[in-house]
Amino acid sequence: MLSTLISSKTRVKLLLKFFLNSDTTGYLRGLESEFGDSTNAIRQELNRFEEAGLLQSYAEGNKKFFQANTSHPLFREIHSIMLKHLGLDQLIATVVERLGNLDKAYLTGDFAKGKDSPIIDLLLIGNPDRQYLQNLVEKAEKLIHRKISFVVYHTDEAAQIPWSQMDPKPFLLWSNSQETNKNSNG
Repeated sequence: MLSTLISSKTRVKLLLKFFLNSDTTGYLRGLESEFGDSTNAIRQELNRFEEAGLLQSYAEGNKKFFQANTSHPLFREIHSIMLKHLGLDQLIATVVERLGNLDKAYLTGDFAKGKDSPIIDLLLIGNPDRQYLQNLVEKAEKLIHRKISFVVYHTDEAAQIPWSQMDPKPFLLWSNSQETNKNSNG
């Protein structure tokens, strides 16, 4: 769907990379290796996004890193479009919000890195009914045409999750306290 609206595949990859998880950063050569696109095409798109204020940059050594500008007026809307494009909005509506006894749901794996993937990795904190969870996951997989892999930690175990050792940093997808789409741990 998104490729119909945006003809540049590089632009779509950059939107996913930076606007799915706002903590994600990238530099030109790293993006070239990740995307398999030419540095020229990536540089042009990065410059356009930076000039429009959608990306901000900073230097670290001899590398110029880019990251989404979360204070841009369109950030939330672009983020929402990325969730819809990947089917994560349906995942939240079909699985997470229906579970009950769930405190938080985090996106991990490739999607937390801003990479498209056929598998959605979730880290769930709470005490959901495991059989009901499995049934909802199977329904959601049919809707979004992706596999869903999940790990459940009981609320009491959440303090033992090795957040600092996780790479990439998990992305808070949903919270019972409605802190939805903020990147915070624990």
